[in-house]
Amino acid sequence: MAKPGEVLDLLCPNVEYVLIGQNYEDIDWLGKDAPITKLEYESGFAKADALKAKRDADKAQAKADLLDRLGITEDEAKLLLS
Repeated sequence: MAKPGEVLDLLCPNVEYVLIGQNYEDIDWLGKDAPITKLEYESGFAKADALKAKRDADKAQAKADLLDRLGITEDEAKLLLS
């Protein structure tokens, strides 16, 4: 599961904040108006998790594609790199 800081970095890039806890109420926007709502923050965890899952799947697919192009197995690749 995504961490609060990851969610805020995803939803509020280039916004400065201080996170004291894990809840929306624990965010100090450093004297500015909040750029997101509590609902956006709470739904951001699912967005961050989905983004991470997609990145992981893309990375695994790229690895499989490379091994296929090279015509070797993952174990063979590990032997080459050891």
